[in-house]
Amino acid sequence: MSSNEDEHSSSLLRRLINEDRETRTPEDDLPEPKSKPASPGGIISPIPGMTSPAQPSPARRGDSPARSPIRPRAPDTSELPHQPLLPGQTDPVQALTPREQMQRAEEALINLREKTARLAAEFAEGKLNQAQFDAVYGRYSEQRDITERLLTRNPESQAWQSVVKPGHTGFLKQMYEARVISYAIYDQETAEQISTTGAVLMKPLQIKAVLARLRAVAQTRGNPGPAQKKLADDERSVLFVPGEQTVAVVIFSLTPSPSQIERIKDIHRDFERANQHTIRQRDYAISRMVFPHRALFEEKKH
Repeated sequence: MSSNEDEHSSSLLRRLINEDRETRTPEDDLPEPKSKPASPGGIISPIPGMTSPAQPSPARRGDSPARSPIRPRAPDTSELPHQPLLPGQTDPVQALTPREQMQRAEEALINLREKTARLAAEFAEGKLNQAQFDAVYGRYSEQRDITERLLTRNPESQAWQSVVKPGHTGFLKQMYEARVISYAIYDQETAEQISTTGAVLMKPLQIKAVLARLRAVAQTRGNPGPAQKKLADDERSVLFVPGEQTVAVVIFSLTPSPSQIERIKDIHRDFERANQHTIRQRDYAISRMVFPHRALFEEKKH
């Protein structure tokens, strides 16, 4: 660096120092502090030239409310979706007026009458046996009778609601449904037993006597169709279903419904169709035959 440049830099530095060290006369006023002097024991601002902590400027009209730098603002819940009920919770239900209670009771009685009408239609269509119809119809009749008596004593009573609760009729239908106990197949000409599943609750001589009568009818008037009768001193029932060359003898726990009888007819027809060559030759080798009726016993296991 040249001597001229050194002299210029030194001159500039001295000028700046002199400006900073300008002396003040006694007449000059001292600069006022930016805040009031701190009181004894007061808090002194850490900012040079300040004797009290810095304060925010006063709010002006139109400014939004100041937020705390520490405490978060509470969220707005006015537009939140409705929280779903927890399991076991229910919406509060308002008490029904006496008029509404009577209307509900009348609707329940109408519903019971409709149920008995549907039950009668099911029996007419062959979907129910007699025991099923009697049990379920008796249940509906009892519900109707108790409901009417409760309302007669106290029209504002709600005790009838527990009487007409659903859920028992399905159990009654299942309880009184006829179940297959045994299923046997015989040759129509020779009365030879081809197959049997379950315990046949009839003596062989009784079965042969029935088969002989069916054979005589078939020779004169053709296939007589299914024949059903109750076993002596028992609720169980036996069903004879003659085919073209064989006869199915099925024992039920109760009297079967018409739809159950129709199903046995279909099963025996399928048996003869599937085993027609073996039946025609009267070669009843079980290992070469199929037996559709076994599906009935598989259903009982489930």
